[in-house]
Amino acid sequence: MELNADFKERVVVHSEQLEWISSPMPGVDRRMLDRIGGEVARATSIVRYAPNSKFSAHTHTGGEEFIVLDGVFQDEHGDFPEGTYVRNPPTTAHTPGSDDGCTIFVKLWQFDLDDRTQFRKTMADELASPVNGVATTQLHKDAYEVVTYSHVDAGAKLSKTDAGGIEVLVIAGSVTEGGETLGKGAWLRLPEGQKLDVTAGEGGAKLWIKAGHLIHAKPPAV
Repeated sequence: MELNADFKERVVVHSEQLEWISSPMPGVDRRMLDRIGGEVARATSIVRYAPNSKFSAHTHTGGEEFIVLDGVFQDEHGDFPEGTYVRNPPTTAHTPGSDDGCTIFVKLWQFDLDDRTQFRKTMADELASPVNGVATTQLHKDAYEVVTYSHVDAGAKLSKTDAGGIEVLVIAGSVTEGGETLGKGAWLRLPEGQKLDVTAGEGGAKLWIKAGHLIHAKPPAV
């Protein structure tokens, strides 16, 4: 399967407008944002766990990165409440689920295969003091990418010119970009060479941003 698989194109997906698609596990549904592959795939998705649902135990051969958007995600390593950012690198394993239900934004098979750094962070706890209405924390950085989280005040502007492509998830609030309004759940991907310029709406915005990674994008090594 290929979905939004041309990384040289600008892509916007308003995920809140998508239908939920059932996964192979009962009670676990997803909204696909981009994908190369079948059930083993380089994939970016919104995944919803119904109460008392879980996925079977599995190993992340290509790594897993996710944000808990609502509820509490759980596995044998602990509870991960809303606002948690998690990186499970290649070779890590778990049995994910949720007692009360949750929604996550998840990226699969998008790691450096030699990466072994596993961690979790509460994103808002690490925000720096605002500058011109924008408070930002760096969640992760390596030779392939930089991942940040920002709170943008109403009317404030955020710009990025990072090489290698830029990807944005609107976690809350709204922004305008290229004349288009991106509300909660909107996902934007800009190819190499395109600058990110957004202005927050009346309620401000909370943004997860990854940059530099798209020039390294490739299908999973199955």
